[in-house]
Amino acid sequence: MDTSALPDTERLAERARDALGRCGVERLREPVGAAGVARTPITGQILFPVEFDTAASAERAVTAAHEAFTSQWRDTPAPVRGRLVHRLGELLREHKADLAALVTVEAGKIHSEALGEVQEMIDICDLAVGLSRQLYGRTMPSERPGHRLMETWHPLGVVGVITAFNFPVAVWSWNTCVALVCGDTVVWKPSELTPLTALACHGLLMRAAEDVGAPADVHRLVLGDREVGEALVEDGRVALLSATGSTAMGRAVAPRVAARMGRYLLELGGNNAAVVAPSADLDLVVRGSVFAAAGTAGQRCTSLRRLIVHEDVADEVARRVVDAYKQLRDRIGDPFEESTLVGPLIGERSHTAMRAALERAQADGGEVLVGGARRWEEAAADAYYVEPAVVRMPAQTEVVREETFAPVLYVLAYSTLEEAVELHNGVPQGLSSAIFTQDQAEAERFLSAAGSDCGIVNVNIGTSGAEIGGAFGGEKDTGGGRESGSDSWKAYMRRATNTVNYGGELPLAQGVRFL
Repeated sequence: MDTSALPDTERLAERARDALGRCGVERLREPVGAAGVARTPITGQILFPVEFDTAASAERAVTAAHEAFTSQWRDTPAPVRGRLVHRLGELLREHKADLAALVTVEAGKIHSEALGEVQEMIDICDLAVGLSRQLYGRTMPSERPGHRLMETWHPLGVVGVITAFNFPVAVWSWNTCVALVCGDTVVWKPSELTPLTALACHGLLMRAAEDVGAPADVHRLVLGDREVGEALVEDGRVALLSATGSTAMGRAVAPRVAARMGRYLLELGGNNAAVVAPSADLDLVVRGSVFAAAGTAGQRCTSLRRLIVHEDVADEVARRVVDAYKQLRDRIGDPFEESTLVGPLIGERSHTAMRAALERAQADGGEVLVGGARRWEEAAADAYYVEPAVVRMPAQTEVVREETFAPVLYVLAYSTLEEAVELHNGVPQGLSSAIFTQDQAEAERFLSAAGSDCGIVNVNIGTSGAEIGGAFGGEKDTGGGRESGSDSWKAYMRRATNTVNYGGELPLAQGVRFL
């Protein structure tokens, strides 16, 4: 593909405006005094100005959300709250193509992945609506006669949600849909790189709120940079702060929220690996690894960064993966084109990090087997299209232990499963992992407490592409939070232990006698 095949920035801007309008967003029609911009990585150019918030306007948003929580939302029955999320799901189905177009324009995702991300939003709406009738407590036997002991769950308060550019809508929906049915209100601060998708989602949610009679301030959107995010971090009325981003961001956020005795839910970096055993189905390995490593141009938190391969099959696996990567060379480009498999990096900083990582890997004795080059550098100076890279490494050096948010896949060899697990766990991050094996004992060992130390552990499937039914999150420097399915809803509620005396006497617990 040559640069003449890249979309024109003006056409992309018009496409974005049309999609926003259909989602109920009108304020971009005549932007006045806008402090921020919407930019597309497809061309690297600015689409149009966007009005950003300040710390002061973020504080007002928290005030409005807190008042909506205390005056109405927390006392609204959970099944009634579920109607809002149900209506949102209907609108997402209706506007799936519009939202996917905005995701592609702003994040550079190939269109099928963008459609998949919106489908993930629809799926989480379905899950949350069901959850609205299943916020179960429990009743336990009391040791005292005539008493009942139970636990109940109650809404928490205002939930602050800070999301990253790479999943500009799905992660918001994980948090927001569950928080809303739990009785919380939400203040959302999206990445400053993806304000348009946020405006569209907020517009649809406001339409859903109007349709079902929910208060408009149940959800507030604040756009902006670090100053706006810090306002949410510091505000004591934000009962839970859910933040997705780098480990460095999490290290800065966590102590500040903890200092005000707030709760935080962090989804941070991933340096994910797949172990390939000698018995592995190598066709599965190649298919699973190439998508996990090169999908979204390597810009997923679950992207495959390390391929740890048994020495008996290491050469063959490396050769097969390299052959597959060579086929990707002709499928890099316009993410709206059906034939494209690899879109652009989000921007210059990502490309700089990729180049630096490749140089460090080579200095450590690594060999770049394929990829790494930038496409159309002269003709499209502000857009960063790169060839996904595979690097054969002699050891797990420091650069391998770091997360590079770009399509760089390191291949390492091992001789025993114990060595493979040691390599796998020998990084600070602990998000997603996989093993490819036909040996049941090896699979079970990798799934056991002595195996992978990640929050997500897969067998014969890649590291990316988690379903919403299971709790999503990781360990170690990944942050330890859990979002989406299973019992992750408990993070958005507070638990109360209740004792009810219906017997007329007052025996004390543990046999204590007093008076």
